Amino acid sequence: MKAFLSKHWFFIGIAVVSLAAFLFPAVGPVVKKYKILNIGIFLAFLITGLTLDTRTIMDQLKNIRVLLAALLSSLFLIPLFTWMTARLVFPDMPDFIIGATIIAAAPVTIASGTVMTAMALGNVTLSLFICVLCNFAALITMPFMLSFLLRFGQPIDLPVFAILNSLIITVLAPTVIGQILQPKLRHLLGSWKQTFSIFSQCVVLLIIYNAVSASSDRITEAGVTILVLLAFMALLHTMILVFNFGISRLIRLDRPSTSAFTIHTSQKTLTVSYLVWSGYFAAAFPLAMLPGIIYHLIQMIMDTFVASIFRRQLEKNSRVPGASGDN
Repeated sequence: MKAFLSKHWFFIGIAVVSLAAFLFPAVGPVVKKYKILNIGIFLAFLITGLTLDTRTIMDQLKNIRVLLAALLSSLFLIPLFTWMTARLVFPDMPDFIIGATIIAAAPVTIASGTVMTAMALGNVTLSLFICVLCNFAALITMPFMLSFLLRFGQPIDLPVFAILNSLIITVLAPTVIGQILQPKLRHLLGSWKQTFSIFSQCVVLLIIYNAVSASSDRITEAGVTILVLLAFMALLHTMILVFNFGISRLIRLDRPSTSAFTIHTSQKTLTVSYLVWSGYFAAAFPLAMLPGIIYHLIQMIMDTFVASIFRRQLEKNSRVPGASGDN
C-alpha cells in the first residue's frame, strides 16, 4: 500500500482536493484574498528557473524546422482547432468553449513533458528546447490568440496587454531570476530535486482545489455535461497527439526526437491557464477552468501509456541488427 500511495499520490491528491473543494468551498476565497496561490505559482516558476538546465539546448536552435513546427502546432494550430471543435460540441456552454481555448493557448508543461520524454527514451534535449521556446513565446502569443478567437460569438473584450504584463511578472520574471541564481546554487540543488517536484505538483493541486471550490455549485448543476466534457477532452488530446506525431514524421525527425516532439508539444500547463482564468474569466465564467483541469489529468494518464509505447518501439528497434533510429 505504501508503494502504491508513493507512486500514485498525485492522482489520489486530485480526488482528495476535489472532494475537499465541495465540502469546504469557503477556503477558496481565503486563498485568493491573501494571494497564497499566486505566491505558490511565483515560487514554482522560480524553482523552474533554478532547475532548468538550458546549457544543453543551444545546439537545437539551428534546427529551424523543429522550432517553427513546435511554435506553429502548440501556440497557433492547437488553439484554433480546439476553439473550433469546442464550439461544435458545446454551442450553449460558453464556459467550456472559453476554458478549452485557454488551456489550448497555454504553453507546454515544464516538468512532466520532459519526464515523459525520458520515460520514452526520447530526445530530452529537444524536449527541453520545446519547453523553453514555447513557454517564452506563449507569454506573447497567448493573450493575442485568446483575444482573436474569443471575440467570435462571445461578448468578451480582453485587456491583452494587462494579461501580457501579469504573465511577465508571474511567469517570466521568476524564471529569469532562477536562471540568474542557478550557477551560484547549482551545487545545492541536486538534493532538493525531489522536494521541488513535489512542491510544484502541490501547487497544481491547490489550483484544482481553488478552481473547483469557486464553481462547486455550477459543477453540480452541470451534471452529466461534465462527462461529455471529459470525453471531449480525452478525444481532443488523442487527436492532438496524432497530429503532432504526423508533423514529426512530416519533418522527418528521428525516433527519439519524434517521441519528444509528439509528447511535449501536445502537453499544456495548468498554472499559466489558471493565472489567465482567475484574473480575467473567473467571475463571468466560473466553469471555464474545468476543461483545463480535465485536460491536465488526461494528459498525465494518457501520455504515460504513450511514452511506454514509444519506449517499447525504440527498444525493439535497437535490438534489430542494422536498424536505424532515422525513418
